Amino acid sequence: MAWNEPGGGGRDPWGGGPKGGGSGGPPDLDEVFRKLRDQINGLFGGKRASSDGDGPSPRGPGSVGIGLLAAAAFIIWGLSGIYIVDQGWRGVELTFGKHADTTEPGPHWHWPWPIGNVERVNVEQRRIAEVGYETMQGQSRPVPHEALMITRDENIVDVRIAAQYQVQDPFLYLFNFRMPEETLKQVTESAIREIIGKRELHFVLTEGRTEVARETQRLLQEVMDTYETGLAVVQVAVQDIQPPEEVQPAFEDAIRAREDEQRKINRAQAYANELIPRAQGQAARILEEAQGYREQVVARAEGDASRFDALVAEYRNAPDLMRQRLYLETMEEILGKSSKLMLDSEASQSLMYLPLDKIMGGRTTTGMGQQQPLANIDVADERDAVTPTLRARDALRDRGTR
Repeated sequence: MAWNEPGGGGRDPWGGGPKGGGSGGPPDLDEVFRKLRDQINGLFGGKRASSDGDGPSPRGPGSVGIGLLAAAAFIIWGLSGIYIVDQGWRGVELTFGKHADTTEPGPHWHWPWPIGNVERVNVEQRRIAEVGYETMQGQSRPVPHEALMITRDENIVDVRIAAQYQVQDPFLYLFNFRMPEETLKQVTESAIREIIGKRELHFVLTEGRTEVARETQRLLQEVMDTYETGLAVVQVAVQDIQPPEEVQPAFEDAIRAREDEQRKINRAQAYANELIPRAQGQAARILEEAQGYREQVVARAEGDASRFDALVAEYRNAPDLMRQRLYLETMEEILGKSSKLMLDSEASQSLMYLPLDKIMGGRTTTGMGQQQPLANIDVADERDAVTPTLRARDALRDRGTR
């Protein structure tokens, strides 16, 4: 049956149900909102609407509700002061705009806004200040007004340098100096210009790069500490030092000539390092040999002098005997080096066998000067081969001994 037909019970889809407010219809939204408003007004001491429709009725203030709401709001406000500092970062706490503390990584609490505030600073990130060039989207391009510098010998050089730095003091970095990073870049350019201006072009282009970077870092750190920027210079790296593009071919020729010169100097130095120790060794050996020869000659001379003194003493005691003895010893020494054999013809027999191999040391000299061994000869009595000269010598020795 349609809602507008007779007998439909007065049902209206836009109405609140049957006239008179039957229990089977949907709830009245106005009534629901009115009850909710009355409850909120009751918490805060507002006026409550009358149930008979004559108007709102007064009610006392809801102090308990206000207290609970204020406590909840204060707890939420206090919890908003909890913050966490990540690893590698530092937290700078401010209370009424004044520095209160610098916190380490971890959870912390501070007065929430508007009483306090926290600024977080990354102290492990390495930042780079580029002088003479700039990097954009992975590509670098030169900056001529920063790169061109003049040396002490009034030459122009193109310098590109990068200074790496970190935040050392977060509070000084944030509040003690305005634009510290831009200041560091300008100070870097000023420092490198001062260092380059005190060096000559040849030194800067060859072996002076390390010294230029080291001195620039030292000077830059001194200025940053003086300004109290809170930045620490980690490293200064020279990216490139070269003459201007217009004169590069001439400088390359000069550099090649200097390299050839240095190579020849190194080669000569290596040869000298090889030759000088050898000569020093030979000189030391010659000195040692001379010293040994000197000691040998001195010792031999001293021995001869001592022996001569002993012979003089014996000669004074028995001049004739010592004269004969010296003569025989001298002749023995002289004839002992000769290959000839002297015999006494009167005392010799008609036939005798001489052990020449034993008398002459087992070897004899041929006409060509070659040494050949003699054949062994059986001798009955070797004492018969002793010459009268040797017998006389032995007799004189025996007599002198007695």
